[in-house]
Amino acid sequence: MRQASSLFDCDVELDEYLVKSYYKTASLIAASTKGAAIFSGVDSEISEQMHQYGKNFGLSFQVVDDILDFTQSAEQLGKPSGSDLMKGNLTAPVIFALAKEAKLRDIINSEFRESGSLEEAIDIIKSCGGIDKARELAITKAHLALENLKCLHSTTFRFVLEEMVKYNLERIK
Repeated sequence: MRQASSLFDCDVELDEYLVKSYYKTASLIAASTKGAAIFSGVDSEISEQMHQYGKNFGLSFQVVDDILDFTQSAEQLGKPSGSDLMKGNLTAPVIFALAKEAKLRDIINSEFRESGSLEEAIDIIKSCGGIDKARELAITKAHLALENLKCLHSTTFRFVLEEMVKYNLERIK
């Protein structure tokens, strides 16, 4: 519901996007990691760190997914490139690009009615640094997730959680 109310809204702020992404993706991971910690009998400080790990990893995962919507082919995605944008879902790469390129706002406000306007918007997002800024955000959230894991002893469990974060970032290299 939250996502539907902000379609084609060029005034969406990064914080709003992060809240939406938390409820869409990261909250599921955060609940899972915290639940696993609680069931394993650790103290509340560690279970909270595991919740934060899940939140940060989930946000990084969502930002990476949003980047891939612009950088991978339709064959790789299983859907047309830029499909979220076409539906009016303005993700991190778009939000960052809107801050740099006024023409993008006009294209989005037209809801891509003109032929070739979606492709033009994607080109703008790529060329003005929207993808790069989103990549920086994904990396920042990933590093926070790795920091959250420092509360755990060096075990196979911690190693696997670290590798999940690293693998996620490999998707956008």
